[in-house]
Amino acid sequence: MDIHAFQEKLLTEATAAGFKEAEIYYEKSTSFSCTIFEGEIDSYETSEDGGLGLRGLYNGKMGYAYTEKIEAASIPFLIDSAKANADVLDEDDGSTIFEGSETYQDHSFYSESLENVLVSDKIDLIKSIEKKVLKADPRITALNYCVIQDMSGERLLANSKGLSLREKQNGIVIFISAVVKDGDEMKTGSVVKMSRDFNELDADEIAKEVAEEALSHLGGQSIPAKKYPVMLRYDAAASLLATFAPIFSAENTQKDESLLKGKVGTTIASAVYTLIDDPFHAGSIGGANFDGEGVATKKQTIVKEGTLDTLCHNRKTAKKDGVATTGHAQKTSYKGTLSIAPHKFYVEPGTKSREELIAEVKEGVLITGLSGLHSGASTISGDFSVAATGFHIKEGVIASPVKQMTIAGNYFEFLKNVEAVGSDLTFTSASYGSPTIRVKELSVTVDS
Repeated sequence: MDIHAFQEKLLTEATAAGFKEAEIYYEKSTSFSCTIFEGEIDSYETSEDGGLGLRGLYNGKMGYAYTEKIEAASIPFLIDSAKANADVLDEDDGSTIFEGSETYQDHSFYSESLENVLVSDKIDLIKSIEKKVLKADPRITALNYCVIQDMSGERLLANSKGLSLREKQNGIVIFISAVVKDGDEMKTGSVVKMSRDFNELDADEIAKEVAEEALSHLGGQSIPAKKYPVMLRYDAAASLLATFAPIFSAENTQKDESLLKGKVGTTIASAVYTLIDDPFHAGSIGGANFDGEGVATKKQTIVKEGTLDTLCHNRKTAKKDGVATTGHAQKTSYKGTLSIAPHKFYVEPGTKSREELIAEVKEGVLITGLSGLHSGASTISGDFSVAATGFHIKEGVIASPVKQMTIAGNYFEFLKNVEAVGSDLTFTSASYGSPTIRVKELSVTVDS
């Protein structure tokens, strides 16, 4: 059954069945993934997923239901299931269906040319990258990951108040991780690339970056355990931001699960730190013109020069706090209920290069990778203690790689101790990006 005909019939019948207002959220996604090992296809996967969720106000309570089947027989099932869901709720949670924003951006997150790239061309690219990495240096012994993946999807939101929104999205991701060996020492280095332009994915450039990244970690030295000035390269800084992004959710402050409760308008970070959410930034393959409730998205400042400008809200949390929604309602899928999440969080870049920031450090540590963040970090207290890879800085230059490290600190203190922000803003995922960030100090211990 055509989705538009299905949508119209479902909303009409839901209203007739006693729903005061109703909304549908439809999404469909396809993906392709190929892993290469020693010039051959190691795995090849395609997938397709999709379905539709109904959300409706029945007897004063918001009921939910979903289905994967877009067919006439699903309509009574959805209506009856949403009614039953509403009936078991203890009370009205204050949720309502949104009538729509005055205007919406019409930003495109979809590339027709990418959609038309042949699968064989994508496989040829990833094979070429693997071959070039392995030839780059005799110390490169293998690639433990060599993956290309592309994704495309569409979503549609419509409701009984006349709102009807639709957008498409696609992108391609390459992930390479190389193993290098010199004597008894073995290290790895990885690179992630994202794009909507297949032609900008240059095999020579990617292979060179992967090889240099992996080889740079050979020759690791130990350094004394103490507090050092620490620089987090853009990828490590983005990982830390992604881990602690929930502290900016109004849903979490209202649950007393974030120490930013009551902090809007106060200083929470260094004056050189500005955090922005821009759904339209060209640096990643993510983005959205509307959120999970149909609210128009927009570029906005979350932290401005150290001051918390706003928390991230959906309509429910905004109503509770007496403010306007910021358009951060999220539906993780058509099956899910509403939550809150950023679109594209990034730290506003400064003017100095990473090399210039390093040159200002007499002795310190440059962190290039973090692991164990989900188990070693608390978004409630802000404390973290995680494994890290990186380099020792002495007299303004990189002196040597450092053996496996552990860095520890508190994220709320980290924000206040940011001394400088680099110019190398890079998105390492669809939703998070950062330039290199230098902080006054973090505790560093090195594995023996």
